[in-house]
Amino acid sequence: MKKVVAIIEDEPAIRDNYAAAFQRHGYAVRAYGGRTEALEAFRTRLPDLAVIDVGLRDEPEGGFELCRELRAMSAQLPIIFLTARDSELDAVSGLRLGADDYLTKDLSLTHLIARVSALFRRIEALTQPSSGDQILHRGALTIDAARLHATWRDKALGLTLTEFWIVHALARNPGHVKNRQQLMDAANVVLDDNTITSHIKRIRRKFQAIDPQFDAIETMYGMGYRWKEG
Repeated sequence: MKKVVAIIEDEPAIRDNYAAAFQRHGYAVRAYGGRTEALEAFRTRLPDLAVIDVGLRDEPEGGFELCRELRAMSAQLPIIFLTARDSELDAVSGLRLGADDYLTKDLSLTHLIARVSALFRRIEALTQPSSGDQILHRGALTIDAARLHATWRDKALGLTLTEFWIVHALARNPGHVKNRQQLMDAANVVLDDNTITSHIKRIRRKFQAIDPQFDAIETMYGMGYRWKEG
């Protein structure tokens, strides 16, 4: 069954170009020009991945609002911003809202398709029944790789896909420091140091919402992060 990619882009020529590229690579595509029509469709059926522009028609930050609304529907739906806006502030804002990646439109279509394909491959590899370590316990943390689901003290954390992969990478090897590049590789994203830091801050807030004393993710200054042993 084909993966469904939703493209939310207000420029018809760009939207059609993206749609044609994804279709050529075997994806089913749903294309929308604005936030309202996309949201209406998503209430009926969520796609397997959403590619969103930040500025949508008369809404300069309509993509950010759509991301917020999508996250309320699904913590795990992969969301990628693909936009002409390349400021670091915009990128961090998008990631704080729960996007998995923030790409600029100067990225080649070939590179974009490769990133999306790798993302789906990683999901499939992690959720295969043959995986030996599908359920991982680290103290109060339980990670269910088959469902891409994590709990702390038996309460769902509501991690996005990227957040899940980062926590999984840290918790699999407690006490081992993961540098930012290793976390980017684990999460299948290409980000700078500031955006990795934003993801870690967001992850910590989700743990602390359940347990204000949470301190299992340690910052090793100048080196990276690690999951505390014990």
